[in-house]
Amino acid sequence: MRGIFADRADAGQQLAALLVHLEGERAVVLGLPRGGVPVAREVAVALGAPLDVIVVRKLGVPAQPELAMGAVGEDGVFVINPEVVRQTGVSAAEVAAVREREQAEVTARAALYRASRAREPLDGRVAVVVDDGIATGATARAACEVARAHGAVRVILAVPVAPPGWVDRLAGAADELVSAHVAQDFTSVGQFYEDFTQTTDEQVSACLLDQAGWAGEVAPAVGQVRLSGYLTVPPNAPGIVLFAHGSGSGRHSPRNRYVAEVLHAAGLGTFLFDLLTPGEALDRANVFDIGLLARRLADVRDWLRVQPLPGVARGVVGYFGASTGAAAALWAAAEPGVGVVAVVSRGGRPDLAGERLAKVTAPTLIIVGGEDHAILDLNLQAQA
Repeated sequence: MRGIFADRADAGQQLAALLVHLEGERAVVLGLPRGGVPVAREVAVALGAPLDVIVVRKLGVPAQPELAMGAVGEDGVFVINPEVVRQTGVSAAEVAAVREREQAEVTARAALYRASRAREPLDGRVAVVVDDGIATGATARAACEVARAHGAVRVILAVPVAPPGWVDRLAGAADELVSAHVAQDFTSVGQFYEDFTQTTDEQVSACLLDQAGWAGEVAPAVGQVRLSGYLTVPPNAPGIVLFAHGSGSGRHSPRNRYVAEVLHAAGLGTFLFDLLTPGEALDRANVFDIGLLARRLADVRDWLRVQPLPGVARGVVGYFGASTGAAAALWAAAEPGVGVVAVVSRGGRPDLAGERLAKVTAPTLIIVGGEDHAILDLNLQAQA
């Protein structure tokens, strides 16, 4: 049988129709390079989810390379099936040799695909592992194991076509198995595609950049320190919002991460970063040094504007501040000619910006909880 799918894009669109129940989930779509990535791209677009690759290598038994005894992935993730190792009699030295060889290949492939973006975090998220089809399933199983090892709370393996019995064969590899077509006359994945042209590395990179824009961990140098942060830029983002975290908070703040996800859905880029290093944050005086925090925010803004982010209006920057970070955002926005287009203060301390408040010309929204009487009074004093 031929012609079920015109090409990988068509296969991805048909597969996406079976995954609509994942809309609204905190999902990440992970394509297996190379052929699985164009399929995964269509799924990611349909779900409105970020697209990434999952770079894995199965660890084949030396005497039976198709038999997987484990897998390796990025960041040194290593999973092993002790039962297979025991049954095949593979020694610890043999496992180590295979692991070293395959880990080197993972590192090389990851460096190629991640030249302009870091790995999408999977902690607490739903991983949707996508390939262009299942044959033996060894690589797909390895990918699912690595996704789980990276912190995914749920793993879904989705493919356009699979052979009979594939669900039984891969039982336990994922929490959910989805296939658009199970073919009784299965001999190879390619037989079900009109166009099964080999996908190139350049096409993989283009898919990632085109769909997901840019996302990853970055550490801009500010003076003598580097500040840890996570930058997310949807494609064709009209601007980027810098988050100025306040006392006792940082880039991992659940509240601000939620706000960032809402902004991503609206097409805006975000940069959640720590204004202080871990060592600096131990000194409470630094947390309330609004001048220092404002300078850091301005330096990061200037750093961001020169980063090579294709298709992003980097000159359009807004500030979102909380607690003392809001004071820093207003202080930084008061600089002449800074070009900040908007400032939002959530439960902030604008009173700590002092006389700088009168110099802020950007549209400013101040949000305070109605029952947060102490902070509300401080905001009213600042307004006055």
